[in-house]
Amino acid sequence: MFIKSALAAAAALTLAACASTAPAPMFSQASLPDAVKVPAGHKVVLETVGVGEITYECRDKKDAAGQTEWVFVGPDAKLLDRAGKQVGKYYGPPATWEANDGSKVTGAQLAIAPGGAGNIPLQLVKANPATGNGAMTGITYIQRVATAGGVAPAAPCTPATKGQKQIVQYKSDYIFYKAM
Repeated sequence: MFIKSALAAAAALTLAACASTAPAPMFSQASLPDAVKVPAGHKVVLETVGVGEITYECRDKKDAAGQTEWVFVGPDAKLLDRAGKQVGKYYGPPATWEANDGSKVTGAQLAIAPGGAGNIPLQLVKANPATGNGAMTGITYIQRVATAGGVAPAAPCTPATKGQKQIVQYKSDYIFYKAM
């Protein structure tokens, strides 16, 4: 009887230990270039994965008569939580992060850093005050990290193709911060 009780107690403890999962560690910016690190005094409140597309348009190159280049037009992406559930969207211009609860935030780019060959750069954005009450209320900074894809098309942009648009796929983590 004692052995059965001891085994039952051990099994219960094992199940309890397996059932209680520690919270996932929050994002660490330790490995990021200094230019895109959020200043001290802010904490991560939301981690998302942006999955979508960026539109580019072939336009005249600024201050270079007769030359053309691919120009960033805007993003259109779903914001997913770490479990893959959609929690918002990212679109623009202007660059806007909107939570499913309707709260949204825009911001101004403070800095960028290389994201690796074929990837859009890492980015640090200072958030403007949010509109609506919800997940975006109080957001102070947004980081774009872990970028994949999203660079201007490889297709030629010439005076003959001026005005054409190209869409490229991309993926990126967007990390949202609030002041502590």
